[in-house]
Amino acid sequence: MTPKREAPPAYSTAPLRVIRLPGAVEVEDRVAVEEPLELRIGGHPVAVTMRTPGHDEELALGFALSEGLRPLSARVPDDLAANTIDLEAPGFDPQRIARSFYTTSSCGVCGKGALEAIAVESAPVESTLTISGALVGSLPDRLREAQAAFDSTGGLHATGLFTAAGELVCAREDVGRHNAMDKVIGRAFLDGLLPLTDHVLCVSGRLSFELVQKAAVAGCPVVVAVGAPSSLAVELAADRGITLCGFVRDGRCNVYSRPERIIA
Repeated sequence: MTPKREAPPAYSTAPLRVIRLPGAVEVEDRVAVEEPLELRIGGHPVAVTMRTPGHDEELALGFALSEGLRPLSARVPDDLAANTIDLEAPGFDPQRIARSFYTTSSCGVCGKGALEAIAVESAPVESTLTISGALVGSLPDRLREAQAAFDSTGGLHATGLFTAAGELVCAREDVGRHNAMDKVIGRAFLDGLLPLTDHVLCVSGRLSFELVQKAAVAGCPVVVAVGAPSSLAVELAADRGITLCGFVRDGRCNVYSRPERIIA
């Protein structure tokens, strides 16, 4: 018997009336909510991201970690400003992000001053983790079972954190694939799971350089995706010792780097 899937959080979707064709019938539909979130450090704005509301503290922490910062905590600011999270990051140098950047739900960080500014230092991932190809092939379906908001809207990306045995530790949805990853990493940080040397990350779409970089910063040895990786994502995964699996669907997958971790 298939377990009943939970309803999505009320704040993640919004109802509206649409005209459905053929027939020009007016029906109620639901869309994914997209709103800005301002991230502050010590009260000073450092970034704005477009995201699906919910788990904002996790998103802020994951974003900060992925930017090479060392946050201690994240909370709603004292002035209770809407769509704002204040990070505590004692070692933060305001000049480091003096360029002021904006992140979109679709493409990630935009407006960086130079290509070098995109790179974040991370040590090569060291892990003895091995998993079976069959388990890798099952992860997208397991993640899909946790995508309640996608069921309602069809418009959200997801990232799932799994154990080596394939148990789902955490799943997060968002209009931005990088936001979903940040939320999962932020949750792992709060739960004391970093580095993720014994875990697997699975994403519902394609794999970009930025997602692989976030996985590297989190110390995750295996990243699985339903879609395709970019050339730069593969290059970074190989350089950081990450096993990258793409086109994982219908029991098949392509392993682009460090294949020795996947047992056929």
